[in-house]
Amino acid sequence: MRGLLGRKELPRGEGMLLRPAASVHTAFMRFAIDVVFLGREFEVVHVAHSVPPWRVARTKGATMVLELPAGECSRRDLQPGDRLTLTAGGSAGALRTAA
Repeated sequence: MRGLLGRKELPRGEGMLLRPAASVHTAFMRFAIDVVFLGREFEVVHVAHSVPPWRVARTKGATMVLELPAGECSRRDLQPGDRLTLTAGGSAGALRTAA
């Protein structure tokens, strides 16, 4: 339930997948995040770039939310319509853009 609260940063290459979810808030957070709203099949519905602390982001039609470090969506060129894949890896899974 704490998510990213209490952390000083979200390291590059890491993220948090929330499901089910169609909205997030950044209350009490100390840093901005990119928010990727995903549909049932991990398709990108919407991308909210660099959402600062004390904001709410939501998108109709999303069933999951991926929180990433601010700027990560631009670095990876994530766009609505892209499809991500979930793969096993270590203690957590990894999401990648489907080819």
